[in-house]
Amino acid sequence: MVAPLSIIENLYATMAQRHEEARAHFGGPLTLAEKILCAHLKKVEDEDGNKLVRKKSYANLYPDRVAMQDATAQMALLQFMHAGKKEVAVPSTVHCDHLIRAHKGSTSDLKVANDENEEVYGFLKDVSKKYGIGFWKPGAGIIHQVVLENYAFPGGMMIGTDSHTPNAGGLGMVAIGIGGADAVDVMAGLPFNLKWPGVIGVKLTGKMSGWTSPKDVILKLMGILTVKGGTGHIVEFFGPGVETISCTGKGTIANMGAEHGATTSVFPYDEAMGRYLRATDRAAWADIADKNKAMLRADPEVEQNPEKYYDRVVEIDLSTLEPHWVGPHTPDLARTVSEMKGAVKSEGYQDNVRVALIGSCTNSSYEDVSRAASIAKFAKENGIKPKIPFMVTPGSETVHLTIQRDGQMDELSTAGATVLANACGPCIGQWQRDDIDQGEKNTIVTSFNRNFRGRNDANRETQAFIGSPELVTAIAFSGSLSFNPLTDSLKTQDGKDVKLPAPTGPELPAKGFQVDDQGFLAPAKDGSSVEIKVNPESERLALLERFDAWDGKDIEGLPVLFKSKGKTTTDHISAAGKWLRFRGHLDNIANNTYMAAVNAFEQTPGEENVGQGKDCETGDWKALPALARSYKERGINWVVIGDENFGEGSSREHAAMQPRHLGGRAILVRSFARIHETNLKKQGILPLTFQDPADYEKIQVDDKVDVKGLTTLAPGKPVEVVLHHKDGSTESFEAVHTMSQEQIDWFKAGSALNHIANQAK
Repeated sequence: MVAPLSIIENLYATMAQRHEEARAHFGGPLTLAEKILCAHLKKVEDEDGNKLVRKKSYANLYPDRVAMQDATAQMALLQFMHAGKKEVAVPSTVHCDHLIRAHKGSTSDLKVANDENEEVYGFLKDVSKKYGIGFWKPGAGIIHQVVLENYAFPGGMMIGTDSHTPNAGGLGMVAIGIGGADAVDVMAGLPFNLKWPGVIGVKLTGKMSGWTSPKDVILKLMGILTVKGGTGHIVEFFGPGVETISCTGKGTIANMGAEHGATTSVFPYDEAMGRYLRATDRAAWADIADKNKAMLRADPEVEQNPEKYYDRVVEIDLSTLEPHWVGPHTPDLARTVSEMKGAVKSEGYQDNVRVALIGSCTNSSYEDVSRAASIAKFAKENGIKPKIPFMVTPGSETVHLTIQRDGQMDELSTAGATVLANACGPCIGQWQRDDIDQGEKNTIVTSFNRNFRGRNDANRETQAFIGSPELVTAIAFSGSLSFNPLTDSLKTQDGKDVKLPAPTGPELPAKGFQVDDQGFLAPAKDGSSVEIKVNPESERLALLERFDAWDGKDIEGLPVLFKSKGKTTTDHISAAGKWLRFRGHLDNIANNTYMAAVNAFEQTPGEENVGQGKDCETGDWKALPALARSYKERGINWVVIGDENFGEGSSREHAAMQPRHLGGRAILVRSFARIHETNLKKQGILPLTFQDPADYEKIQVDDKVDVKGLTTLAPGKPVEVVLHHKDGSTESFEAVHTMSQEQIDWFKAGSALNHIANQAK
């Protein structure tokens, strides 16, 4: 199932004129990111009709498509049911990929998932049918691989309720991860409101060879940009090295750009994209893109003088790029494979790797699996068996069937690999792991995109290192984190020392992709007769009630629920794993709110305080979800104090809805991750940032907090924060916000959805 060609034709027909308007507007040549964004404006201007300014203006954009994965789609569609619309205004899809737990293998795991999630899958299928949404069944594939195979196109724009939506940037699309409330806006026919991003240019030169892969490009870039270096920017790749990378390789690089905080990442249209479009039965798309190639690349002046047009330029020479590892516990701790042996010794990492896992939405293409299979084939031929459990996740049923036909599946299976379902699985914590005890320190290696504490297996002591699929496969046969396939050898069954050859594999199948039943269900032509039923006794689904509107007064006397210390990701705020089952039931999933966050206030001096907070009335220390719920029952609202890049990680709006549901009124931080800040705005929570980050140190455990100036709240105008300390003293400072006037209206209405409903009335 592919999107209509008419969408592309209509977009391209208006692009040239819109680009000319944009050049006049900005006074010069355009980056590719600017070209695509401007093509999705009704008029080249900000939301108030003024000139667009990078990293300052807000613009109203009109995406071509919306994609939702099953875990986030539940809350998005529960909200859409309040929007009063008969059907979605833009093409939209739901993909069932998150709720399938990895355990024994694809067939068994998929059967268990269908049984366990029958209620949720039925709800998503019925809502999709009613409102004109395409539905991809469990087992069809991971959302981002399915989008790349069926929907992504050069120069297009889409939003998706998953932080790794930028994967479609590998096909030249501006694809942005968002929360469900943003998806509701666009599906309801409203614009997508976005702060106009800056643009970082990444120049690629040379050509990769040997063990180096596209994964190493993004791992190298993570070490340069760090987990927040891309925030507020689109990362745009250019240079001669770009055309040496396959389309799916570009997707890998764009996908993991979510980890450095960028709005999205994008590549210019080239022959590799054309080849991929033709291989996935979209030759007509490639033909029209070929005719409009100049519109699907940055203007020539930009590439000739990049420092003038990009906010920052990073250069990576692919010819000298070495395979990389990142981790543990953060995706920006980057080292080359030759440096890892020293790091194992100096940092005390466990060299004995317990499990090797390849695949996920980041690295599950035909090319990825083929290169990994070439290593497995050599090992089998030389009598070398895996030293550790080895798991493989194909990205889609199309990839699965094709590697089954072409032999890669057999090579991996006979080498000892367990092939999992076409789903997210261990990448997002959907992994029933039986080989360790909770709290046991151990090392795993993956080709995934995220490696926060507890991310993959809910065990905070698991140290996860991310590398390319081929590098992870090499570790499966060595069992050692310090193993360097460029220099080190393995022993064959007869005792000979052999080096693994450099991996090989075609970017596309010579016989074409094997496409049978992809698992797609089209919506009803008229869904008005479809009835949506939610059992009021269900523990997994619950209809939503609207949040209360602002009372028109300043906020006073808020206790500090907790003060976060260090990395506080959306996994810390609303864990995944076993909690995914409650993604459609706000009150039930609220029982995990902040449970993994580290509180700067120590319950026991000198010990890390995870998930505990002090009750402002009783003085007792309680689990943060229980404390928040207790405050709610007593009618006490509260505030959270956050550290740098607060809310880093996934797009899950539950990390904003849960605090709002339990009485959170404001989040005051040193800095926000983009998606989480937007999600807080959507749900009516004040997202505030210390004007002086040092003011973070002033917050004490027993403080009561006032937020003054809300009656005159305006874009760009700071508010006053007043601290009432336990000893009776007070002090105050300014906090800033990034809310536009429309976003202030969301706050006043109680949420963006309330504002939409009020406008509809």
